[in-house]
Amino acid sequence: MTERKPKVLIIEDEPEIRRFLRISLEAHGYVVVESRLGEEGLGLCAKERPDVVVLDLGLPDIDGQAVLARLREWSTVPVVVLSVRSDEQEKVTALDAGANDYVTKPFGISELLARIRGLLRSAQAERDSLPRFQAGEIAIDYVARTVCVSGSPIHLSRKEYKLLQMLTRHAGQVLTHQQILDHVWGEGHRGDTHYLRVLVGHLRQKLGDQPAAPKYIVTEPGIGYRFIAE
Repeated sequence: MTERKPKVLIIEDEPEIRRFLRISLEAHGYVVVESRLGEEGLGLCAKERPDVVVLDLGLPDIDGQAVLARLREWSTVPVVVLSVRSDEQEKVTALDAGANDYVTKPFGISELLARIRGLLRSAQAERDSLPRFQAGEIAIDYVARTVCVSGSPIHLSRKEYKLLQMLTRHAGQVLTHQQILDHVWGEGHRGDTHYLRVLVGHLRQKLGDQPAAPKYIVTEPGIGYRFIAE
């Protein structure tokens, strides 16, 4: 039986970018559905059931942020926002509203494809409820709550483990400071980003990860963190 090709819905009003994305995605084995309007894109998402949505924010009928908000009322499909809006607050707003990743135009197709692959793997892992996670030299047993690096167990504090579990369960996805703070510390610590920076630093040290050349945890400046899914 032939394996089903993953389907990508592109909601983008610029025909040149839609054409470029369609050619690139189809060349890498994806089925592509297109829309230039937000309203039409929402309808196609319900009808076509894509595996990933690539969403532009500057649409001619309704703003992409509104499309995202309405989509999240009924769907958990992974969404990559693709936009010329590079303002950090715009990115944070989209990510907090339910976007899984944010890529700024102009963009490299290799990076976008890597982000899409990461989101597909993350969605598959969530569907399968995998009890284990492996990436490079890191191995996590979620059931036993153990973490090994290069085959040797390491000790993590409760918050360090909770952070690592969240990052790896959403590997390939950008998680905002607020999302992580709410999960690890609770809503009473929403402004304590310095706590998070310290915790990430301790976790990186124990994983043997270098901030300047990360193998695992990537800093998204002003926004949050992403665990490399490759």
